[in-house]
Amino acid sequence: MTAREIAALAVQALEDKKAGDIKVLDISKVSTLGDYFVLCEGTSTTQVKALADQVDFFLGQNGVEPDRIEGYQSAGWIVLDYGDVIVHVFHKESREFYGLERLWADGKPVAIDELKK
Repeated sequence: MTAREIAALAVQALEDKKAGDIKVLDISKVSTLGDYFVLCEGTSTTQVKALADQVDFFLGQNGVEPDRIEGYQSAGWIVLDYGDVIVHVFHKESREFYGLERLWADGKPVAIDELKK
């Protein structure tokens, strides 16, 4: 499965659980960390954990397992690392505080509709 397909599946899983402000950044030209960042937010720690669980479950159902999951205990910022795709699930306040989109402003935003094609 390609990185783009994994990112699209992650977005679908997040949409199914009503994640807030889903964004996808193509970081392939600016980093060796991976090809895509998928970012979203929840309004409570319960929702943040549920969003991360949904991504993990949905991608697992499609044969894609994470290399690592970090931040689950605190649920302010959960990172699911799928190699070329890194999913960031934030609590709204944590997302504003860390400003990952600002830090990775050189990444190319990917329209959700385009990703699904």
